[in-house]
Amino acid sequence: MRFIRYISVSTNSNVLRRPSFDFKSIVQLQDEYINSCSRRIVNEQTLRNASSILNRYNDFVKLDVQLRNLKNERSKLNSQVKNLGPNQYLLEELGLLKVRIKNLSSHYNETQESLYQMAESLPNLIHPSVSGKEEIVATINCSLNDIEELSTRKPDPTFDHKSILEDLNLANFQTASRVSGTSFYYMLNDGALLEQALIQYALKFARQNGYEMVIPPSVVKNEVTNACGFKPRDQNNEQQVYELANSNQCLNGTAEIPLAALSIDAEFSAQDLPKRQCAIARSFRAEAGAHGKDTKGLYRVHEFSKVELFQWTENDVNTSSKVLKDILNLQIGFFTGLGLKCKVMNMPSSDLGSPAYQKFDIECFMPGRGKFGELSSTSNCLDYQARRLNIKYRNSTTNKLQFVHTLNGTMCAVPRTIVAIIENFYDPLSNTIEIPAPLRSFMDDKERISV
Repeated sequence: MRFIRYISVSTNSNVLRRPSFDFKSIVQLQDEYINSCSRRIVNEQTLRNASSILNRYNDFVKLDVQLRNLKNERSKLNSQVKNLGPNQYLLEELGLLKVRIKNLSSHYNETQESLYQMAESLPNLIHPSVSGKEEIVATINCSLNDIEELSTRKPDPTFDHKSILEDLNLANFQTASRVSGTSFYYMLNDGALLEQALIQYALKFARQNGYEMVIPPSVVKNEVTNACGFKPRDQNNEQQVYELANSNQCLNGTAEIPLAALSIDAEFSAQDLPKRQCAIARSFRAEAGAHGKDTKGLYRVHEFSKVELFQWTENDVNTSSKVLKDILNLQIGFFTGLGLKCKVMNMPSSDLGSPAYQKFDIECFMPGRGKFGELSSTSNCLDYQARRLNIKYRNSTTNKLQFVHTLNGTMCAVPRTIVAIIENFYDPLSNTIEIPAPLRSFMDDKERISV
C-alpha cells in the first residue's frame, strides 16, 4: 500500500492551523482506535468513523494517484504544444483533461475533507494499564482498610458543609440564587479567606516545584476550546460550556485551555522541555447540578476558582508517562499536607475524555455527603492537543520537528477542597472548623474558624 503519512488541509483560520494528522499511524492502528472508541462509549458516528477510516483513506490514496497521473498527462501535452506549436488534436485533449481534472479534484477535495473530519473526531488511544473499572493505586492519610470502612458510611447531616457554612456565616447561597441563579454562591468572612488561603498555598506549592505562574484570560475562542478536546455539548447534547452570544467565544471551563493555547504555533528546543506552568483562574461549567445531582452547596457549581498545572514534554510516551506520575505525586503531596483522607485512582476507559491517554483522579471522603468526591485529576494527552494547536519541538537527536506531549492536572479545585476541609475538620461540640496547618499563615495565623 502506498501511504500518505500527513494530510494538512489548506483551510486554516486566523487563529489555528488545521492539524497535520499522521494518517499512516491512524490506519495502521485502526483496531486500537476502534477499541478506544468502544471502551470510551463514544457516540455512534465516531465509532463509525473509526471503523470506516481505512476504506476512506484507501479511496483518498486512489484519487490522489489518479489526479497525479492526469496532471502528469497535462504537463506532457503542454510540453508537446509548446514544442510543436498549436495542434487541434492536442488542444482538444487538453480541454478534455481539464474537465476530468476539475471533476476529479472536486471528488478528491470532498474525500480529503471527509477523511480529515473522521480523523479529527477520533479520541486518543488508551494506556495499557487502563481497565474498565476504577483501580485504587494509592491512599493519602489513610489505609485501604480505612477506604473500605469509609465507603460503608451513610451521609451525616451534622457535617453537611452547606449547613455549616451558613451557620458560621461563611457563605450565602440564598442571595446568590436570587442574584445569579442556582449553583452560585457568595463566600463571606473566613470562608472567603479560606478560599484565598487555598489558592495561595497551591500556587506556592507549585512554584516550589518548578512551575511558572500564569494568570490567563477567562474568555477563549470556540475553536481553541475545541482544539483542546472540549466540546460545547456532550454526547447527550447537554451544554458543557458557556458560549457568549453573538460571538465565537466561550468562558473557560478550565485553565487547561488557555494554558495549552499559550503555546499555539510554538517551536521549542529539546532543552526547553519539560516546560511547567501553573495558572489561577475562574472556571465556568454550564452543566453544574445536571440531572439533579449535588445541586446544594459548593460541590457542583457554575463558577469557581481553580489552580491548574500544565506541562509540555518531548514526544516520547515513556517520558510523558513519567511526567504524569510526577504531577500525581505533587498532587498527593498537596493533599497529604492538608490532612485529607483520599484514594488515588487509575480511571477507567469510560471516564476518559477524548484527549486523555490516561487519567488519575484523587477522591476525598466527605462525611456530610457520605461518599467520596473528586478533588483533582491529572491526564496525559500525548500529542492530541499539540497537533491541534501546532505545538512542536526540535528533536535533539534527529534535528526534526515533532509534536510535543501535553499534560494537565488540578492542583486545587477550591470549592470542593473547601467542602472536604469543612466536612472532615468540623467539630460539632465547639461549632468550629480546624484550619489545616499549611493554610494558617494565609489566614491571619488562626487555628480554627468560629462564629
